[in-house]
Amino acid sequence: MSKKTVALLFGGKSTEHEISVISARSIGRTIDREKYLIVPFYISRTGKWFSGNLAREILALDLSTLMRSTSRENAAALLDNMVLESGENPFDFNFSATGIDVAFVVLHGSYGEDGRVQGLLDTMGIPYTGCGVTASALAMDKALTKLCAADAGVATAPGITLSAKDYRIDPDKYEEKVARHIGFPIFVKPACLGSSVGISKVRHPGELRNALMLACGHDRKVLVEASVTGREIEVAVLGNEEPVASVPGEIQPGSDFYDFEDKYIHNSASTFIPARLPEALLEEVRKTAITVYKALGCSGMSRVDFFVNEETRSVVLNEINTIPGFTDISMYPKLFEASGIPFAELIDQLLQYALDKNGN
Repeated sequence: MSKKTVALLFGGKSTEHEISVISARSIGRTIDREKYLIVPFYISRTGKWFSGNLAREILALDLSTLMRSTSRENAAALLDNMVLESGENPFDFNFSATGIDVAFVVLHGSYGEDGRVQGLLDTMGIPYTGCGVTASALAMDKALTKLCAADAGVATAPGITLSAKDYRIDPDKYEEKVARHIGFPIFVKPACLGSSVGISKVRHPGELRNALMLACGHDRKVLVEASVTGREIEVAVLGNEEPVASVPGEIQPGSDFYDFEDKYIHNSASTFIPARLPEALLEEVRKTAITVYKALGCSGMSRVDFFVNEETRSVVLNEINTIPGFTDISMYPKLFEASGIPFAELIDQLLQYALDKNGN
């Protein structure tokens, strides 16, 4: 059997650039080389594509260790300097010349997880892992995700959506609206970012303005939600028309909530797989994850996150990630590992689902 050539797309223009590099390295080291030939495509922070030596060198970096031992800023500077010093010409988008069979998209956040690169690949006729254009765009927008979930009968946290432009024009008006309609404590988050970038927990009115300004600096739309009491539960979902859900896992944050530093720098959160919930409630969470997945029209993969209150048996959707992390500490591969699908087999299945969507 001839090998399939896989374009591994990583990096990108989002704030999750470094995490994408780390995820791609994990995939590149684990993929079955007897079945697949990897062609790495590194996308710089400015949006230039590279598929030569620079992409291979960046893919080989242990960026995770560098971020933990020094800083994220040093990691970002290293990547930028490598692009400047390489002297390589960017990729010319002649995919047919490279013989690509399928793309493995590992672009977290904007310009990768939001449907834009999916539309590019659709136009070029290249199959790819994960969700299509519409599901990617819907899931990337937390406010639209809530609307789709609510329509499917899934509970979401009470909240309101603000325009960053409108808020800057009249901050007092919107801060009073938040206090009147939601109360405190609340979470303020950019509507269309991942990895908990730009998210703040606000306990009292005096903290609200800084939190809103931070979120507005990251996105044109901001979501303000009531704090929900419950355990943070994550479910990995895999498949196209007949998706399957993993055993649910539980995150116990090492800080006040599961933010970027907690996830990727300090690695201080505790995880429990399976989650510490009764079996009946675990099964309800799995079923609800499938409901959300289908409601948004997802395919390939997604990780669906909930707040679950054991006492009230409430299952409240937090968010859905259509390109979840694939680092050494990421929950998506760990959840399927616990469900009987090892990392290498998971990669293989994701590529097959991508090819199946295109009839290959």
